[in-house]
Amino acid sequence: MGSGVLLGAGAPSSRPHAPHRPRPLPLPSPPRRGRGTASNVMLDLDVIWRNLPFLMIQGFLGFGNFVGGTLRLAIPSIVLGFLLGIFIGIGRLAPQRWIRMPATLYVEFFRGVPLVMVIFWMWFIIPIVLKTAIPEFGVALTAFVIFEAAYLGEIVRAGIQSVPRGQVEAATAVGLNGAQTMRHVVLPQALKNMIPSLVTQFIVLFKDTSLASIIGFMDLTKAAQVVNNREVRPFALYLFIAVVYWVCTYSMSRYARHLERRLSPA
Repeated sequence: MGSGVLLGAGAPSSRPHAPHRPRPLPLPSPPRRGRGTASNVMLDLDVIWRNLPFLMIQGFLGFGNFVGGTLRLAIPSIVLGFLLGIFIGIGRLAPQRWIRMPATLYVEFFRGVPLVMVIFWMWFIIPIVLKTAIPEFGVALTAFVIFEAAYLGEIVRAGIQSVPRGQVEAATAVGLNGAQTMRHVVLPQALKNMIPSLVTQFIVLFKDTSLASIIGFMDLTKAAQVVNNREVRPFALYLFIAVVYWVCTYSMSRYARHLERRLSPA
């Protein structure tokens, strides 16, 4: 019995020793989210203030290290989409079937698919067709122009049809041809009738530019996502960009009302 005790106490064990494993380092605790106190609100506002140059100069205006910017995408999309929409709207009213039918199919197709699908199509199809990589700005601009032209074309068509037929007959009587009548008589009058619908569609387009962030375009929404990944303050950041979008769209609608009052007869 004694030898058994000695063996159990002093003899080396036949079981191999387990390798020494270092204790894992503790993970950093996530930042504490505010609970509505004044100090937490000020902290959130401080996050916006620290990142304001990146959000506004890079994300909103488009000047910085990345090719992006909400305004940089929205303004050319509105201009080019409206110009293409004029041709689409006139084509919808053309007496020639070979002009009217393609314009009608164009409008019906792009008004029946979501914008995000058009963005993905352009993102994957354009590089395949051109055999080269296209920047996010070029892809987003192409998608927005093609998509918005379908809606703007319908607005142009409705505006042209709102002009009284007598105006066209009077222009024909004084010797104007069809192109001159459309340019000097019909379109100027139709434009006044189109202003409310045009501004509404421009506002929709401006807000839809946030969808370009899904392909990596550095607009205001994408800039807020980048900042939030580092700061983890989603409420303050997304509330801030919502205010920026609202200020821009409200200013556009107010200016449209002012312009409509100026153009309307007294």
